[in-house]
Order: sequence, then structure tokens, then C-alpha cells
Amino acid sequence: MENFTPYSALAGGALIGISCALLLFFNGRIAGISGIMNGAFSAPKNDRAWRLLFLAGLVVGGLFLQGLLPGFNTPRQGYPLALLGIGGFLVGFGARLANGCVSGHGVCGIARLSIRSIAATLTFIATGMITVYVIRHLLELAA
Repeated sequence: MENFTPYSALAGGALIGISCALLLFFNGRIAGISGIMNGAFSAPKNDRAWRLLFLAGLVVGGLFLQGLLPGFNTPRQGYPLALLGIGGFLVGFGARLANGCVSGHGVCGIARLSIRSIAATLTFIATGMITVYVIRHLLELAA
């Protein structure tokens, strides 16, 4: 957490909330990234364009910020590649199993007072806390 500031967290949260509200208002869609990503490859052709544009916006926005503020987000180094792959697979599997990822349930689902989303988000948070404890304290894989 070397780069954490309350201002960057507040700005990021506000931008995520605004983008979710705009997507819902103008397109009638919920901004769950895993669902958008899945639909980009499996939805009917007339439903793919906005999904691909949304995903491209995520990448372009990140690149734009990195170009605007070099060094703002420095990726951590030195993690075992196999462990990252396994983690990524488990995140994707869990998101499909929960019918959405933490962004969809946490940002959009809770805002709609969805009980399912509240339960999913609490499960994500508890599992993340347990995972961090195991990785850092029991397995001592990260500092």
C-alpha cells in the first residue's frame, strides 16, 4: 500500500460509481466486468459492440492515466507466475460461480439493495481476508 492515498481511492470510487450509473442510465445495463467480458464473446452480435467498447475503455483509460501520471501505478514484482495464474483462474471460476464478480455485486448489486449481491460481496471480502492471511502469515509468500 505504498501508493495509497484517500484522494486517489475517493476519485477512483467516484469514477467507478459514475460510470456504472451512466451505463445503467443510458444503456440499461449493469456494469459487472465479468459479465461484460463473458458477453463480449458469447452474446449475440448486436449486443457485443457496447461490451467491447466498455472493455476497450478500461484498457485505454488505464493507459491514459499511466501516460498522464507516470509511476502512479507501479506493478509489484517478484510474484511466482504459476501462483498468479492459479489465482486468476480461481477468481474467474469464483466470479462465474457467484454469477458475477466483486465489482458487479459490490458496486452495482449493493446499490440496488440486492440480498444476493450483499451475500456475495461479504463472501468475497471474507475469502480475500482469509487468503491474505494464509499467503502472508502461514505460507509467507508475500511481504
